[in-house]
Amino acid sequence: MPPPPSILFLEVDSEDLKTVLDQYPKAEIRTESLNGIDLIRACKDKDVVSGFIYSKFTAEVIKSLPKLKLISTRSVGFNHIDLDACKARNIAVCNVPDYGSHVIAEHVFALLLSALRRITEAKAQVREGNFDYHGLRGMALMGKTMGIIGTGKIGINTAKIAHGFGMNILACDKCRVIELETQFGVKYVDFEEVLGLSDVVSLHVPLLPETNHLINEHALNKMKPGAIIINTARGELIDSNALLKALDDGKISHALLDVLEHEKDFQWNEKLISHPNVLVTPHIAFYAEESTQKMYKESFHSINEWLAGETPVHRVTQSTLVCDLKGVEALREKVR
Repeated sequence: MPPPPSILFLEVDSEDLKTVLDQYPKAEIRTESLNGIDLIRACKDKDVVSGFIYSKFTAEVIKSLPKLKLISTRSVGFNHIDLDACKARNIAVCNVPDYGSHVIAEHVFALLLSALRRITEAKAQVREGNFDYHGLRGMALMGKTMGIIGTGKIGINTAKIAHGFGMNILACDKCRVIELETQFGVKYVDFEEVLGLSDVVSLHVPLLPETNHLINEHALNKMKPGAIIINTARGELIDSNALLKALDDGKISHALLDVLEHEKDFQWNEKLISHPNVLVTPHIAFYAEESTQKMYKESFHSINEWLAGETPVHRVTQSTLVCDLKGVEALREKVR
């Protein structure tokens, strides 16, 4: 009888160790992310690896892992895995299509309300012994216009919450969601109109070649003066240098970021992070107890399907996605 498949879990938080061990008591568990030769060494004798987004399965890594049969990434995105290299080696790749879209949408408004109602400043002032409200006048959401770039699951939930705050909602996506139009008053327009008419622009698209630096200097110049930009998707969607310039020039009033273009290089991001009109959280929009447990549950399900000889429901079959936001290319052509 052949030995049972060997399983490795990467990037497991200490509070989730029991969750994994209860399901796979013989699995190897690492709390850290691994890359390059360290990742190869850890995975060289493994049949199954489950990780998060910070362990990069490049083509070089993949070709060095002849035993590997399944990568289950506990994330929606999979741009940290070379799918073409996996396909060539017949390695199955699974993701978790939705483990907390509502949680991420909630974080959008946590950032937005914190900035507009000056929560951080108020907290600091009270801690200093000053209980005076003067100088802390905020801004209401009701009646403001929110522009949502991408109405997938997270964008949909963001629109629903915005509707609850009495906001006007514009959206840009290749596919209209009829429910948003009929029940939540969402109006679909092209990319340039979203930028030019919105008080708040929230990004909810995947990171792909066509969306890298989607928000660049030209896009920022098209935005409504004093607008707010929110990014809880991927840091590379925004050109950080262009954003910093727009903030310094007063073109953009606030940048609310849960992701950064250079998340591993804080020196590179220092000027942006320290800007008085920038609020940054360390990629925690997804990170709630309920969403984390669902993330593991869905990853376990994919692994168990594969162990049973079945094709996992959440197997990723495309090496690339297409993000066709109406008006993006037209805008880029205009401003080149």
